[in-house]
Amino acid sequence: MSKKMEEMPLVEHLGELRRRIIMVLIVFVCGLIIGLFIAEPIYQYLTGTEQAKAYAFHAFSFWDGIGIYMKIAAIFSLVLSIPFIFYQLWAFVKPGLRKDEQKATIRYVPYAFILFIVGIVFGYYVVFPMTLSFTTSITKSMGLQETYGITNYLNFMLNLILPLALLFELPLIVMFLTKIRILNPLRLKKMRRVAYFGLVFVAVIITPPDFISDFLVTIPLILLYELSVYLSAIVFRKQLQADMELESRYVRVDEQ
Repeated sequence: MSKKMEEMPLVEHLGELRRRIIMVLIVFVCGLIIGLFIAEPIYQYLTGTEQAKAYAFHAFSFWDGIGIYMKIAAIFSLVLSIPFIFYQLWAFVKPGLRKDEQKATIRYVPYAFILFIVGIVFGYYVVFPMTLSFTTSITKSMGLQETYGITNYLNFMLNLILPLALLFELPLIVMFLTKIRILNPLRLKKMRRVAYFGLVFVAVIITPPDFISDFLVTIPLILLYELSVYLSAIVFRKQLQADMELESRYVRVDEQ
């Protein structure tokens, strides 16, 4: 931790955090405005797929249409805001990082956007169709007439996709926390059993109650965790090497 960060009073820390949160909110609102203009084509795409055409959607409230557009715009804005949120997080902790750590961690920002998109794609094209097929098959087997509101369909979709998209940020978050010396691979390995249990729990919650679905979602999540441990180990080894080199320099200076 740099002296600049240590000497910063708590009031200045809170003021800096408040300023960056306001900047994130401004960017999010701007993205929300843009999202409202493109909500229509996104809506047409989501309801124009083969799986969506199998249902006759209904509006059960006068606010359903507006609510749908607002949700689509909010998700669009969140996707756009992810890199900026990571940048603001980096900028907040930047004074406490060394020069090499600052340069290394800023490289994570573009990957935050990429991983979030990968999580959305995986959730929409793999998990969502599988879950939708299972739930509707159960409904039909019970002899129930399917009458869904469009908000039911979209909420069901988003409740599956968004948690997965956020979980796909795990490797990046772990690398970042390792770089600022909050996490390390040893700690992650000790937490492995608890982490596995949590990931299996998430997979069971967001997928149909059958082994195949749980397995198909659990495996990628566990692989994400193991990738996080591996990446954390790479960052940690580089940190140890840099610390040893720095220590050897101090020793040579003292000997002189």
